[in-house]
Amino acid sequence: MINGKRVAVVMPAYNAEKTLEKTVREFTDIVDIKILVDDNSKDGTAELSKSLGVLTFVHDANYGYGRNQQTCYREALAAGADIVVMVHPDYQYTPLLVPAMAGMIASGVYDMVLASRILGGGALKGGMPLYKYIFNRMLTGFQNLFLGVKLSEYHTGFRAFSREVLETLPLLENSDDFVFDNQMIAQAVFFGFNIGEISCPTKYFKEASSINFRRSVTYGLGVLKTTMDFFLHKKGIRKRSIFGTSGRRVTGKYYSGSDSRIDTAAKAPAGQTRN
Repeated sequence: MINGKRVAVVMPAYNAEKTLEKTVREFTDIVDIKILVDDNSKDGTAELSKSLGVLTFVHDANYGYGRNQQTCYREALAAGADIVVMVHPDYQYTPLLVPAMAGMIASGVYDMVLASRILGGGALKGGMPLYKYIFNRMLTGFQNLFLGVKLSEYHTGFRAFSREVLETLPLLENSDDFVFDNQMIAQAVFFGFNIGEISCPTKYFKEASSINFRRSVTYGLGVLKTTMDFFLHKKGIRKRSIFGTSGRRVTGKYYSGSDSRIDTAAKAPAGQTRN
């Protein structure tokens, strides 16, 4: 807890058994709620998560990274979190920065905080493939131009949110794939939330999850589309539901609150609850 605000860490997971314990062990006492959503892993991720005392939910199929995050945020809000920090359980980002990121939200200065791999110049030193670094810089420059902000990068998976952000953004309109992350930032900019950044070292190693070149290209094309959707929607030329005030939000619950429920409602309409 920071400044009287409850802090939740959410971990969207898929086959993270080898790195999960190391990640969880680095969470500090400021974390009030630990949640992991297992997107139907083929290893023992869910069982290990429960043994570590983490509130664990398991999808009944592999629905994708974006859908996983939707469940993460829904359950964090349902658990009473005021600040939610997303940490990948693959140990690519250090969980030791969770207090700093949560503190930036708790201060009331920022609504959303991104842990940047670019600030401090550590991305390449940490092992980021050169082609990913080049794509990162090109896409970031493009988005800064069209979104009208100046961020060091849009593609980090380590980020923190206020409760208001998660209750406001129409997250159920977003992709189930990796571009979900980028859509969230574009939505936050569109809805006028303040975004801060903090420098974060990164580690690329065998067990750390990383999308391949083909999926990186697909992601890059999705980023370009998200950016143009933002621009055209803002100009009133073409409306997009991901930026609409009536878009679907993650305010409904899929689960009853018990540990490790199967996500039989992963395709249910927003707000619908199934047991």
